[in-house]
Amino acid sequence: MGVRPAPPGLAAMAAAGEGCPGAASCYTRRQMRAQRNPARRTLSLPARLTDLRRLLQALDWDQLSLAVQQEAAARLAIVGPVNSGKSTLFNLIKGHKVSAVTAVPGTTRGLVEERVGPFTLIDTPGFGEVGGVDRAEIARRAAEHADVIVLLLDAAAGLRQTDAEIYRSLQTTGVPLVVAVNKVDLVRRDLSAVLEDIRRKLGVEAIPISAKAGTGVAGRLIPAVIDAHPWMVVALGRELPAYRRQLTHRLIRSAAVLNGLIAAEPVPGLDIPLLLAGQVRMVLRIAAIYGESLSVRHARELLTTIAGGVTLRFLAGELAKVIPGPGWVVAGVVAGVGTWAMGQVAALYFEEGKRLTPAQLRERYRRLRRRPRRKLAGGGEGGGGE
Repeated sequence: MGVRPAPPGLAAMAAAGEGCPGAASCYTRRQMRAQRNPARRTLSLPARLTDLRRLLQALDWDQLSLAVQQEAAARLAIVGPVNSGKSTLFNLIKGHKVSAVTAVPGTTRGLVEERVGPFTLIDTPGFGEVGGVDRAEIARRAAEHADVIVLLLDAAAGLRQTDAEIYRSLQTTGVPLVVAVNKVDLVRRDLSAVLEDIRRKLGVEAIPISAKAGTGVAGRLIPAVIDAHPWMVVALGRELPAYRRQLTHRLIRSAAVLNGLIAAEPVPGLDIPLLLAGQVRMVLRIAAIYGESLSVRHARELLTTIAGGVTLRFLAGELAKVIPGPGWVVAGVVAGVGTWAMGQVAALYFEEGKRLTPAQLRERYRRLRRRPRRKLAGGGEGGGGE
């Protein structure tokens, strides 16, 4: 199973789905040399605010914006045997009927695609139907161009030999693959045995769902798709309003955790480009989820409006690193909580139709920073969770 490579210049982002472009590499190399030479560590923090501003301007913001645009164009393919519930799942996720739903084999007559902007969600014709050889080829061909595949099996039918063949065929595409078992409401007593059989024969943990009842889709299937390919969070959030808040909070928590780890870097100043790029990218992704086309400049302006001066905010966090050990932890916590609060306020800003005033944005940010624990435990501002 493979994941498509990230755009050029964003290799540092690929491992965790977040990061920073490489345009500030000269600066970071100087910081790494300072880390190897303790005598120079006291000189590693930018001496003046103008130095820091110049560094931040040097980042490759065009690559950052391009990455978010590519995320919004991600595609999801739903593949499976006859009457496994592909059309029902497709219709449930989209929130309205697109593909025909019937108990007669073969009624999904061809490749069904609905394009809303750059995002396409695909319901493929079933394997094993009349003329199934050609239809199977159509399904595989469609799946090869997706960013994530959901293989949907029928719990009532159990795992059949043809299902295992489908799984092995899809593995050859190199596309991240998630296995789900539908119609679990029909086999409540035998569900454990069905899941164990799949685990033993395919070597994967299948996700039990009921597309008809909606069980397990928001809580397990959607998060599994995001885990398989983090880029899907923007595409799914943008096109699926019912899951928008859940996916936005997931995105914010991911960015906050990553920035917290970055800020724990013991060398002062080394983390600044990464922190800012992570926060700007988070805001760009939130804007994309809410259907807003936001430039990098506007994203930075929004961050400044929410949290105050960028340069002073970063330098204040770096001061904690003067104390080795505990200071690094404090810097990480401060950066993580600050990023989380910024994300929550940015999400609220777009959710409210960009009607909040600068004063309201700053007040909400200060309130969240003062009391982050309760909000984090509740899944975020507004109580949206997974």
